[in-house]
Amino acid sequence: MVRARSGKTVTQGRKRHRKLTKGFRQSRHNLYRQSLVTLIRARRYAFRDRRVRKREFRRLWIARVNAACRMRGLRYSQLIHGLQLANVELNRQTLAEIAIADPPTFDKIAELAKTKL
Repeated sequence: MVRARSGKTVTQGRKRHRKLTKGFRQSRHNLYRQSLVTLIRARRYAFRDRRVRKREFRRLWIARVNAACRMRGLRYSQLIHGLQLANVELNRQTLAEIAIADPPTFDKIAELAKTKL
């Protein structure tokens, strides 16, 4: 039995596949074999970078909180330790938002952490 190469289902599959590579440059979106390789690579990067994005945001939040702490005479690690001793369950994202949007509230949080150290 010979392999079907140009039947309706094969053509539809290629068309569906090429639709996923819309926006890719040069022949990567219209040549089937190249688009297949490119799409595999793109999906691998997307899978990896969903986790990398979480890491990078956490690094950003820690940098923001650390900067806000230093302005109040406190290190980041001291703030986090003081909040743990005070049983304050604020995550880094929330702390970073408070530090930017509401500095007086962050002052109170930093004072609470200082008193518990």
